[in-house]
Amino acid sequence: MLVYKILREEEWSALEAAGESAGAPVDLADGFIHLSTATQVAETAARHFADAGDLVLVAVAAERLGPALRWEPSRGGALFPHLYRPLRAADVVWSRPLPRGPGGHVFPEELA
Repeated sequence: MLVYKILREEEWSALEAAGESAGAPVDLADGFIHLSTATQVAETAARHFADAGDLVLVAVAAERLGPALRWEPSRGGALFPHLYRPLRAADVVWSRPLPRGPGGHVFPEELA
């Protein structure tokens, strides 16, 4: 199963350079890395990144995360994947640009 992280271009570049990341400022504040499922990620983009450009969608293999991945209630009681360790480059299956279009962000075909 894949789970997804939306990163700003500079956050993605930093993860690639360092080999891991403790996450975005919101992740650092909350003490875990916020992830989304395929059915949750579009709402995450709309809610938290509506006006943001230069984003990267990162697909992560959930099985690579081990017990550090926890499913916890969030928006409306839905279970969201939360990662309680740094996100490592080795966890990433693929990354794609997440451009903005006229109706919101344009997701890659893998999620269509």
